[in-house]
Amino acid sequence: MEILAYDFMRRAIVIGVVVSLICSSIGLFLVLKRFSMVGDTLSHISLAGVAIGMVSGIYPIYTAIAISIAASIGIEKLRKHYEKYAELALSVFLAAGIGTASVLINLFEGKTNGIMGYLFGSISLVTKQDLYIVITLGAIIMTSVFVLYRGLFYTTFDEEAAKIAGVKVNYINLYFSIMVAITVTISMRIVGILLVSSLMVIPVATSLQVAKSFKQSMVYANLFGLISIVSGLVVSFYLDLAPGGSIVLISLGMLLLVLGAKLFKRKLGV
Repeated sequence: MEILAYDFMRRAIVIGVVVSLICSSIGLFLVLKRFSMVGDTLSHISLAGVAIGMVSGIYPIYTAIAISIAASIGIEKLRKHYEKYAELALSVFLAAGIGTASVLINLFEGKTNGIMGYLFGSISLVTKQDLYIVITLGAIIMTSVFVLYRGLFYTTFDEEAAKIAGVKVNYINLYFSIMVAITVTISMRIVGILLVSSLMVIPVATSLQVAKSFKQSMVYANLFGLISIVSGLVVSFYLDLAPGGSIVLISLGMLLLVLGAKLFKRKLGV
């Protein structure tokens, strides 16, 4: 296949497979916790991290990860101060991320020329260094989900019951926030900062329409995420389209297809 003849495409597909698994797995917990907007907030904060990296001469992925993790811890702390208005913490950090990024881009225009590749994703800019970072951090995240599955499951549905059951809710929530930050940051290379949160939500929304249990939701979300990313990368390569937009539109197409099929079955009385 022509697409596999290029090194950067082979790297992009490997990264895409890893990103599809971690985004849909983490996204399922986020959606069920009714906290899906945190992905959008952290993606905008990571933009500030990318800008800081470009200005300071440090590899932008490293600074984006550091800033996103710091922000995720801050969001978790601030959320406890506004328990009845949890979205307030997201708005504060989202504004801080966009404000910092826009000021840095404006002040250091010459050093931040390549930031568009991070905003919308760019297959051709995927490097071997990106590949190693994504595989390493992706393996840590998937292992963490497997090891902490019981705690994550309890805290997702009922934090009070989780505390009674002996689950260390505060530590689980804090570690989960860090996993979300890392997932968002390493995914932006493929789908872009502006669309990464969609990849964490849409495959999950599709899976919830067909699954009959939590574990089934996890399996279906991973499957829909994988199909979206691989198909999107192939389409973007042959049609010369932005990978992030192609991936998200295919993901949306699958959601609409599932919703349409369910509506059709309901009308037939099946």
